[in-house]
Formats: sequence, structure tokens, C-alpha cells
Amino acid sequence: MASEKVESVIAGNYLEMEREGEEDNSNCNNSVRNKLSNFFWHGGSVYDAWFSCSSNQVAQVLLTLPYSFSQLGMLSGIIFQLFYGLMGSWTAYLISVLYVEYRTRKEREKVDFRNHVIQWFEVLDGLLGKHWRNIGLFFNCTFLLFGSVIQLIACASNIYYINDNLDKRTWTYIFGACCATTVFIPSFHNYRIWSFAGLLMTTYTAWYLTIASLLNGQVEGVKHSGPTTLVLYFTGATNILYTFGGHAVTVEIMHAMWKPQKFKVIYLIATIYVLTLTLPSASAVYWAFGDALLTHSNALALLPKTRFRDAAVILMLIHQFITFGFACTPLYFVWEKFIRVHETKSLFKRAMARLPVVIPIWFLAIIFPFFGPINSTVGSLLVSFTVYIIPALAHMLTFASPSARENAVEQPPSFLGRWVGLYCTNIFVVAWVFIVGFGFGGWASMVNFVHQINTFGLFTKCYQCPPHTA
Repeated sequence: MASEKVESVIAGNYLEMEREGEEDNSNCNNSVRNKLSNFFWHGGSVYDAWFSCSSNQVAQVLLTLPYSFSQLGMLSGIIFQLFYGLMGSWTAYLISVLYVEYRTRKEREKVDFRNHVIQWFEVLDGLLGKHWRNIGLFFNCTFLLFGSVIQLIACASNIYYINDNLDKRTWTYIFGACCATTVFIPSFHNYRIWSFAGLLMTTYTAWYLTIASLLNGQVEGVKHSGPTTLVLYFTGATNILYTFGGHAVTVEIMHAMWKPQKFKVIYLIATIYVLTLTLPSASAVYWAFGDALLTHSNALALLPKTRFRDAAVILMLIHQFITFGFACTPLYFVWEKFIRVHETKSLFKRAMARLPVVIPIWFLAIIFPFFGPINSTVGSLLVSFTVYIIPALAHMLTFASPSARENAVEQPPSFLGRWVGLYCTNIFVVAWVFIVGFGFGGWASMVNFVHQINTFGLFTKCYQCPPHTA
């Protein structure tokens, strides 16, 4: 009986979540309203996780990838997308393994997570101790903070192409207030309809960019000079590193699943789908406009104003609101735990407690409105550690001892060469991202970022806006 009990835990039969799901289902039978609420609001399946990963991975960055292609050149742009897509899927897999390992150990100790959302820094704390917890907490929170800032900047950048009567700074004020309403969404468990809708929106926008660019054709005198300098080359590369580093919320998405152990390949499948959106759109826009993208980090700025472009702008605005919630929700959880309201059942009390988190995001978006360059800076300095280096190092240290490897809940895949192949892959990831992503990428992105500050200044009212005509 004891062996059967351990086996059920190893298989990931997280009983407290299943009981919660059964209670939800029994309550839903009471009325049609509850059934509809369950369908749209309560998501915990594999499909929900896939929608969340896909929707969160490709947001406003879809509009800046053509800008990266102009910095990298067509061939390097395609290669880096494939390479970092694969690397991001690998480290997302490592995070999922560490989550299952941590949760299995805790469930053997009869720990109940019914009113508690596990986060990445808690996984590091449980497996490696408080110093790793503090490192993970710093990088994860800082990255998600600036990830939320980027979504807010993108909202102002996009809406300006429909209505330029207000400058981008004013639009940032407006959308900051709108995005603050995400405090009322309890957890990733409640993002079912939003994730599905968000993916439809980015799919439309990606294919609009592709088709509109091909129909528009190459502009007169188009040039494809990239790459021209090392600064531009590594800046473009780190933007792509940022693109496929959206798995900082992997643990929260897994915790929202009924059976988190099924997450292992979800991120890889999500990445494959995202590549079907990013590769055609970035290639087509760069083919059509070439070097003009170097001074237009938002691809929508170069396409003619039509009802189809306006539809893409509106859909991306809605999607950026959703992605703001994705990036900010883990920050809400951390703040709730800090002020000790995380386990309260009052949604209104938790929502009010979350509001202070939005204020610094709002402020930073007004200081650094550099849509495009800020992606590369965040990618090199924060994403490189948060979702590439730290997960790979944490996985190697967690299973460093022979007993830990022997008793691991999730054994490495045989096609990779088991533990030897896994350690070799992790060492390569750490070395590559530290040298190329953080080293060269950090240097290039900071040079470019300082150039934007010197050119436009902090608190600029309208970044990269054309001269306004009365």
C-alpha cells in the first residue's frame, strides 16, 4: 500500500486540486449560469495550459521582430528564432521538472496547496535553500515588472496609429488605468477565455503583417543591409532571446493545471505554433521594408492605414491587456504573500491589496517609453538569468548527488543520453546565454538603450512619432 501511495504521488495525482475540481463541477450542476462560468472561467486542462503558453509567449514582441530582422539580417533572424525557440522550450521543461519534484516532495509531507499558489522562488527555496530563493525572487520579479512595463508601452505605441490626437505618454496614463483592472483576476486558473481569445488575436495580427507586406510589395529603393554593426546585431539577437523567454510564469501556469505533470512538452508545442506566426510575419515585413525598420521598431508604423490594420491594432491592444495580466499576476501573488493576504478567500480584499503593484509599472513606462530597444535590454540583463541560466544551474545542483538522480520523480529522456546528456546540454545553455546573451547582448543593448535616452530623453512625450500635422 505504501508503494502504491508513493506511485500515485509520483504520477502527479494532486488530490487537493482534483477535489477542488470535483467540488466546482458539482456546484456547476446547480444552474446554467454556473456551467457557463465554469466553461469560461475555470481552466485547468492541458489545452488551457497550451493556450496560456502560446498566448503569453507571442505578444507585442510580434511587432518588434521585423525590427530585429533589420538588425540581424534575414538568415540570422531565422536561425536565432529557431535556436532560441528550442532553447526556451528546453529550460521550460527543466522548470516543469523542478516544479514536479518540489511538489511531490511536499505532498509526501502532507502539505496542502489548496489556497496557496506555488511560485518559482518557492521551488528554489524548497530544493536549494534561501540563497537561491532570494536570487530567483529578485530576477523573476524584476523581469516580470519590466515585462508589464513593456506591455503598457506597447499599448500606447499601438493606439497612436489609430488616434494620434493624444501623444503616447497620455495614452500610457489611460492604459495604465485600464490594465489595473487585472487585479480582479484571481489566478491563471481563471484565464481560460482570455488565453484563447489572445491567441486568436495574435494569429490574426501575424498573418495580417505577412499578407499586407506581401501585397504592398517592396518599397522603392528598399535595402537589406543588416547586419551592419555588432551593436545592432547583438541587440536584435537579445530581442529574440526575450521573445522565447516568456516562461517566467511556467510554475504559476502549471499550478493552475489539474495534472501539472502533463506540462512537459506543452511549451515545446506552443513554441512550434508561435514560430508559424513569427517567422512568416517578420520575414515578410523585413522583405518589404528593409532598412526602414531600423527607425521604426513597431512594424505597424510602416503599413498603410486600412481597416485591416486598425483591426490588428485593436486586437493587439486587447491582447496586451491580457499579457499585462499574465506578467503582473505572479507579482500580485508575491505582494499578497508579503502582506499576508494571499490565502484570504475575499476576492475584493485581494484586489485592493494588489493595486500598489501597478503604480511602479505605470511610472517606469512613462520614464522609459522606448518600444523595441527596452525589449533587448530586458532580454539580456534579466531574461538571460531568469529563464535560462538559473533553471539550468538549479536543475544541475538539485540532482548533483547520485541518490537525488536515482530518486528523481522525472528521469531524463533516453534520446538525450540520460543524465550525461542532460548535464552537457545544461552546461551549454549556461555558457552560451551567459557569454552571448548576457555578455555581448548586455553590452549591445545597453549601448543602444543609452543612445535612445540621449536621442529622445527620459519622459519623452511621443517616442518615434512622426511630425504631427494640424
